[in-house]
Amino acid sequence: MPSPTQRALALVPARLHPFLVRHRKLVKFLVVGGTCFLLTMAVNFALKLTVLHAKPVAALTVATVIATVVSYVLNRQWSFRTNGRQREALLFFVVSGVAILVNDAPLAVSRYVLDLREPDVSAFTQEVADFVSGMILGTLLAMAFRYWAMKRWVFLPESPPAAGERRRPQQKHERV
Repeated sequence: MPSPTQRALALVPARLHPFLVRHRKLVKFLVVGGTCFLLTMAVNFALKLTVLHAKPVAALTVATVIATVVSYVLNRQWSFRTNGRQREALLFFVVSGVAILVNDAPLAVSRYVLDLREPDVSAFTQEVADFVSGMILGTLLAMAFRYWAMKRWVFLPESPPAAGERRRPQQKHERV
């Protein structure tokens, strides 16, 4: 029975298969990221519209922390399942903590440096500025940082290649 990844791969044009297979970890990482982006957005708006109405950076932080836990589970079980597991949880959450600060920074600048908040701007302008700065710009910056840091420090290969030795390509029978 084909894996969910193999079934999804069957839905894209054949000319893209080599690229997607060659960069499967990145593709999986992006799918996990997209899923967690939607989760972050839903929790962020739920908090902003209820208990954290006056604290948009706190709402985004809480939403991002929740999505980070989900992201860890999905990345561990799917995106980077073939990589080593030494100290990974601690490093994942350290990297993610830094990424949360990266994610929050554009929203904090938008709200508190550029004063894109009521009464200086309309409620609509404030919400658009919050969305663009926190959910779009912040997420893109944090995603780029996370991908780089996860590959560099968190989800490392089981054993690094010896000096002068190339990494062995993954076997064809390995699930995509």
